[in-house]
Amino acid sequence: MTNQIAKVHLNKIRVSPRKLNLLMKAIRGMSASDALNFLTFSRKRISEEARKALLSAIANAENNLGLDIDGLYVQQAYVGSSIKLKRFHPRGRGKGGVIEKPFANLSIFLEHREAV
Repeated sequence: MTNQIAKVHLNKIRVSPRKLNLLMKAIRGMSASDALNFLTFSRKRISEEARKALLSAIANAENNLGLDIDGLYVQQAYVGSSIKLKRFHPRGRGKGGVIEKPFANLSIFLEHREAV
């Protein structure tokens, strides 16, 4: 049987890629149910959107590929950089300080692992 991979991709999430990558690093290699529990009880602000993305990937695996959700695990979860909004804050002597508001992209890949 070929390995079928369920995936989800989110663009332009309003969080720094470094902060989101800390969360994704924790769930790589976990089973889908363990990763879901981890994201549900995480205290980070962005964990709610990451949990919704994981639920979407699980639904894709079940509905589109017909995979059993009990055997799913997070094969890959990676974060990429997206746009940066550049804002200016007035500083002394007529100068301006640059404030960058970063966005991130998120990709989660789930694969079905046979029970051993």
